[in-house]
Amino acid sequence: MPSVHYFYESIDFKLSKPLLTSRWIKDVIKLERRKLEGLNYIFCSDQYLLEINKEYLNHNTYTDIITFDNSEEAGLLSGDIFISIERVKENANQLKSSFIDELNRVMIHGVLHLIGYKDKSIQEKKLMRKREDAYLSLR
Repeated sequence: MPSVHYFYESIDFKLSKPLLTSRWIKDVIKLERRKLEGLNYIFCSDQYLLEINKEYLNHNTYTDIITFDNSEEAGLLSGDIFISIERVKENANQLKSSFIDELNRVMIHGVLHLIGYKDKSIQEKKLMRKREDAYLSLR
């Protein structure tokens, strides 16, 4: 059965409502007319994600999220989404947003990347933000 799993690496953090969060993520995937094969969220520290960023993407910078697409079939989502809890907290403070709102935004951002949304150009970023906002309102 398709599922969403949560893992924790090098961080003292636990997702507060994993079942509700999983249901929300599955609803978003359904609304995007995709099917879920399997999704792993790995919540981690800045340092942990920095090492992944260096090793797999050759970037020596901190980031809030890295998404690895493991999908083998079009329309069927499978991936690993690494999220730095420290980055999310800092971004929430800078954006004057709540931690949970920013965390959910980043979580759905990773799903949208797996679906095929990009965020390199200004137009792509606008569309990505519009989709994030729409799906955040469904929580």
